[in-house]
Amino acid sequence: MNSLSLKEAMNHVSALMTENKDYLIELDAQNGDGDLGLSMSAGYAAVAKFLNETDETDLGKLMMKCGGILNEAAPSTLGTITSFGMMSMAKALKGKTEADLAETAEAMEQGIRTMMEKAGAKPGEKTILDSLCPAVASLKEHSGGDTLAAFEAAAKAAAVGSENTRQMRAVHGRAVYYGEKSIGILDGGSVVGRLIFEGIRNSRQET
Repeated sequence: MNSLSLKEAMNHVSALMTENKDYLIELDAQNGDGDLGLSMSAGYAAVAKFLNETDETDLGKLMMKCGGILNEAAPSTLGTITSFGMMSMAKALKGKTEADLAETAEAMEQGIRTMMEKAGAKPGEKTILDSLCPAVASLKEHSGGDTLAAFEAAAKAAAVGSENTRQMRAVHGRAVYYGEKSIGILDGGSVVGRLIFEGIRNSRQET
């Protein structure tokens, strides 16, 4: 990863969030307040805009700024928690202008650990973690091989993890009030995690 590949990845992620805005709204409206598509499309568009306009190459500084921008542009629980993850990644990437696949996966894992700590959540609780955690675990597993193949595997793991949330009962957020009725519903946050890794994979397919 470098500043150019980060920009390309976020451009693709932003495009997917915009493309799936109505779908995310629909998912969130089933057991949330229905603003997920709006906040994620606006948040990642703002992040992509910053990356397209900056000349900064320090990955740590870039990720720190991205986290701050996402938090401001996507004022929601998921936006805030994800921004914490980005800022934690920034600490792992501080001073680097290049990061290999293993370093990238390690930074992502550090970001996820921070998200879990801040949210008081873990995999299996019907959240974005259910797609992010298996994706990053897969990325680490394949970090010694081809980059595109590694991100393809990670995107697949994120998709499977997201789909698995249908069988989970919500234990966080407004969805908790739906109790057993939350079982059978796909978690919107997990779909956001899937779209993030789809976007990264799509950006690697063009290199």
